[in-house]
Amino acid sequence: MEISLLPTALALGSGALVGIVLGLIGGGGSVLAVPLLVYVVGVPSPHIAIGTSAIAVALNAAASLGAHARLGTVKWRCAFVFGGAGIAGAFVGSLIGKAIDGTRLLALFGALMIGVGISMLRSPQNGRASDVHLTSESARFLLPPLLVFGAGVGLLSGFFGIGGGFLVVPGLMLATSMPLQSAIGTSLVAVTAFGLTTATSYAASGLIDWRLAALVLGGGVIGSALGTWGNSRLAQHKRALAHTFAAVVIAVGVYVVFKGFEHLTAGAIH
Repeated sequence: MEISLLPTALALGSGALVGIVLGLIGGGGSVLAVPLLVYVVGVPSPHIAIGTSAIAVALNAAASLGAHARLGTVKWRCAFVFGGAGIAGAFVGSLIGKAIDGTRLLALFGALMIGVGISMLRSPQNGRASDVHLTSESARFLLPPLLVFGAGVGLLSGFFGIGGGFLVVPGLMLATSMPLQSAIGTSLVAVTAFGLTTATSYAASGLIDWRLAALVLGGGVIGSALGTWGNSRLAQHKRALAHTFAAVVIAVGVYVVFKGFEHLTAGAIH
């Protein structure tokens, strides 16, 4: 009994951490999910970890989305355009990702984490529009960047098997100049869509551990509620939270890259 309790607790705890981060800053939960499943829970296959995390993160994001919608921070039209463009990109990216060796994929994943963490530290917050609405008048300015950034983020999301929220948030801000609080709520639409698209592709290949996904989701529901509550209470400290999380992303990315190259080196020697 004790042998099964520990991985169950680790899976629930990992899900709770993912949910807290998703609810708190809209992204980043997915970028932590794969390393947590591989190095904490002990999932032996990176591809199964990617597929399992994709479905769990997508459903966790959907839970957080409902709470953010009630807070009025979701820009639905921008979200649907961005998400729609990204679904096709996520499908193509997932096909490419499944064809790459899992160890190499993890090493690339870690490198991406480091790059995104650095960009989060350097991202300026001034000059943001106080409100953004996609209308017939603003469409000629907003549609092109929404489509381009949406497709690009979706491709990376599918390739690395992540919800992509930590990419969607800056993508939305670059495309529309919407403030961080709105980008966080709006990003959850795309995170849900990208995650479900990636999960569908991995499920078709039998690369999802459904029992583990249920445990991660269960922990994530509680974590999402806590994270969303924290989001509404700590809005004025959003940059401090984002910087703290960026440091965590960089640290985890360095560890993932190190472990990936360690496996590659060991394989080359043998």
